[in-house]
Parts: sequence; structure tokens; C-alpha cells
Amino acid sequence: MVRKFIHKVETGGQTMKDEILEWVKTIILSLVIALIITTFIKPTIVKNYSMSPTLEENDFLIINRFLYKRSQPKMGDIVVFQSDLRTENGSNKLLIKRVIGVPGDRVFIKDGDVFVNDVLLKEEYIPENYTIGEVDITVPEGKLFVMGDNRGNSLDSRDPALGLVDFEKVMGKAFIRLFPLNKIQLLK
Repeated sequence: MVRKFIHKVETGGQTMKDEILEWVKTIILSLVIALIITTFIKPTIVKNYSMSPTLEENDFLIINRFLYKRSQPKMGDIVVFQSDLRTENGSNKLLIKRVIGVPGDRVFIKDGDVFVNDVLLKEEYIPENYTIGEVDITVPEGKLFVMGDNRGNSLDSRDPALGLVDFEKVMGKAFIRLFPLNKIQLLK
């Protein structure tokens, strides 16, 4: 009888060790997966209407942080970047805009039309077919010319307060909208 009790305790002790070991493995694996995910993607929430109608305020997006470690942004990409503008608490403001010009591109805006390298852009994503302002600039190396899709209500590269965006400040490309649920989609 005593022998059965000792055997159960020994077996139970081993089972408890195995269970603790499994928990430790699970926690370590979870931490590694979380680290990998946060290294390559970043969730973000749209805070204004500058990208309307493509993106609306409070849309929940996933940003691909890894993509631009291996390549450059392309015209039409929707990017999230850190600006020199300040939030109310004093931190740098994150902005989300569409890439219009990459290094070497000539961006010319006049009479409401946007030209890149002397080709008129067909921008089905903007609500009105008119872009405010006049610009004539060749984008230098390491910089991007960006604009919001809501051209009448967007602080973007047309405004000297923001100007051209340093490539190093780009956090990643917005590639999927997860919320609201009825608008889940890959962003193009």
C-alpha cells in the first residue's frame, strides 16, 4: 500500500515537472511569435480624414514593416511615416499618405491636375478630380512626395510644414484593413 502511494507521488511529481516544462515552452514560443510579428507588422488606427474615401477615421490597419527593408516604396503605395509634426503630448505624429513621387520623379501640379514625369495621373481613389495647389519639384534621393487622397483636407508634401518625406522615417506599407469588419480588404 505504501509502495503504491510512493509510486503515485513519484509519477505525479514527474507529471507536474512535465506540465511546468510544457507551460514554459508555450510561454517562450508565444514570446518568440509575438516578437516576430511585431518586428514585421505593426497595427495602426487611422486618426483623421486625409485619406478619405480610401481610409476613414478609426479604420484599423496592419502595416508591413519588413517590405521596405528590402525594397523602396513605389508610386501608389499607402505608407505610414513619422513626421516632424508634434502631437498634443509632444511626440512625433504618425501620418498615413499615398506615395505620388519617388526619387527622380518630377511632380507637377497645376490647374487641379497632377503630373508625374509629364504623365497625367488617373486617380480614381480621390473623391473629386481636382488637386489644390501648384507644385513643380523633382524628388531627390532618399525622399518621397506624398499626398492624402482627400486632397482638400490633407497636410502633405504640398505644404512646407510637412514637405518631402525622408525615406528613413517610413515605418511601412499599409497592406490590409481589418476594421470595420464590413470593409476588411487588402489595400492596393
